[in-house]
Amino acid sequence: MSKGDSQRHHRVEPEAAPPIGEEIHLPGGSILPLVVAIGITMIVVGTTIWWVWSVVGLIIFGFATGRWIRDVRRDVDALPEEHHH
Repeated sequence: MSKGDSQRHHRVEPEAAPPIGEEIHLPGGSILPLVVAIGITMIVVGTTIWWVWSVVGLIIFGFATGRWIRDVRRDVDALPEEHHH
């Protein structure tokens, strides 16, 4: 192989960028998944240690899950109209 051939094989041609489409939507960070996990853990631990832990865990779980659902609904409502189909 000649020197010209090896240089030709290593040259990288720039590719055309894909056309601009819709923006990628990523939800913001949230501590709610951790709070839900803590509530579930307290429910499970309460079944073996003291039933009051289960009640407190259930309250935490219910509050955090409701808040998480509300936040997701708000994010979905903020998306462009074509995403609601």
